[in-house]
Amino acid sequence: MISTKKLRGTGVAIVTPFHKDGSINFKCLEKLITHLIDGKVEYLVPLGTTGESVTLSTDEKMAILDFVVDTVDGRIPVILGLGGNNTNEILKGLEKYDLSGVSAILSVSPYYNKPTQKGIYQHYKVISSESPLPVILYNVPSRTGSNISAETTISLANEFENIIGIKEASGDFEQIMNIIHNTPESFLTISGDDLLTLPMIASGADGVISVVANAFPKEFSEMTRLALKGQTEKARMIHYRLSSIIPMLFSEGSPSGIKAVLSIKEICEDYLRLPLVPVSKAHQNKLQAAIDAIYETA
Repeated sequence: MISTKKLRGTGVAIVTPFHKDGSINFKCLEKLITHLIDGKVEYLVPLGTTGESVTLSTDEKMAILDFVVDTVDGRIPVILGLGGNNTNEILKGLEKYDLSGVSAILSVSPYYNKPTQKGIYQHYKVISSESPLPVILYNVPSRTGSNISAETTISLANEFENIIGIKEASGDFEQIMNIIHNTPESFLTISGDDLLTLPMIASGADGVISVVANAFPKEFSEMTRLALKGQTEKARMIHYRLSSIIPMLFSEGSPSGIKAVLSIKEICEDYLRLPLVPVSKAHQNKLQAAIDAIYETA
């Protein structure tokens, strides 16, 4: 099992680049991976929400995972996004995917069907018992429609050795601090909100799985490392350089915002799959101005 120390820092929820016709653009995906590794991020997370996983077929997901693992070639860990609201389908996914180059899975809490805390606990208990890899929980109530309570997370963390962390995007600092304080020392509490990464680390969190780091891996991963080292003033300077653009990445949908930025930076083209659409021209202009401001203050 991977040491959780290797997952302290910045993971990136990577986008899935597409061609205009909607097919996967593997050339741009390779370019993005190189950009991220050169930017010194700690690990990559393909096939999450930012990767538009819900619009990908199983065959496409398997092809993307294989390509990411082959391209990374062991240089940094790869964490597979594998979650959903059908527990049995997740178990089938664990059997179908080639997990030989994967270090852990990130599994979002069941969405839409709104299980009780008992249902969420049983869902992850089954995944933990069947998974050949460590499991990272993912709590994002704004998308799933339900919250993994601190009590449920703490129970899972203390009862199942291969549940090694949680990506917390509830924005509830009382809940987050409760988790940090009452889980094993090796258990990872990971920010799921770029803008809250610095204060979460100040509270004892272990890093972030980031969206903005797709475009600014060097800057954001350095901020995270500085914060983890207790060099708060230096980390704060980078935080405020990037803070104005982060909300803009989500105001017209995600990953629409980050794909627009990646297009401006000529890393990948600005194509999405319906029902997602590109940001408006007016918003693209605002993003361009924000990017210019980031480099002006470097």
